[in-house]
Amino acid sequence: MIDRLRHLLRPLAVVFCLSAGLAAGVGAQQPAPATAAPAAAMAPRVLACTVCHGKEGRATPDGYFPRIAGKPAGYLANQLLNFRDGRRSYPQMTYLIEHLTDGYLREMAEHFAALDLPYPPPPPPQAPPAALEQGRKLVQQGDAARNIPACVACHGAAMTGVAPSIPGLLGLPRDYLNSQLGAWKTGQRRAHAPDCMADIARQLTPDEVSAVSAWLAAQPVAAGGKPARTLPAAMPARCGGVADVPVAAH
Repeated sequence: MIDRLRHLLRPLAVVFCLSAGLAAGVGAQQPAPATAAPAAAMAPRVLACTVCHGKEGRATPDGYFPRIAGKPAGYLANQLLNFRDGRRSYPQMTYLIEHLTDGYLREMAEHFAALDLPYPPPPPPQAPPAALEQGRKLVQQGDAARNIPACVACHGAAMTGVAPSIPGLLGLPRDYLNSQLGAWKTGQRRAHAPDCMADIARQLTPDEVSAVSAWLAAQPVAAGGKPARTLPAAMPARCGGVADVPVAAH
């Protein structure tokens, strides 16, 4: 996979490696435009992203690469910045974007966020009924005794995320969800402080991580997967990267 990515990007090893080269198939290096590029212009510039994330960012059946089409632009931009700046670790992603500017990464995020594409039906459940019920309870109710909030308290009742910076949890492969919760538990994935997801993930047992991932992956995506505009109530805890969302008083 990394060799294929390098083949795509080899002529463009400077700051705007995803700009003119992928669009025109040549190695000419052009500065990024001052304003966001139209969707038709951005699509060929982000072809390298679709090698892993699937056509138009719809994801692939492989299980480890998430869908990025239609995700909130602020969330996608934050993750690109996290990969570039070392808060998330995945060498292939770092290789692609390590020289790109904040502004160009935000243009990429806005391009994928604007794509309105249907979600496929979910796969059959990949866990026993008891595990799925355990996952459902944690997602919808949390565990107050351990100060674990329900996933819906931050990611929205439909779990399609909240604009501009909170991602949806549906339409993602079980293996990807599992790996990301595990990465937060072990510190391999981090966010701006306060890193609320790391705090939550560290309290989950391996069986609970598997149960949550299996239940989420088996749910259909409602409302076309579009993120909600607001949460119905304040978030239960403050989280880095979403400073604009109200937080409940403690």
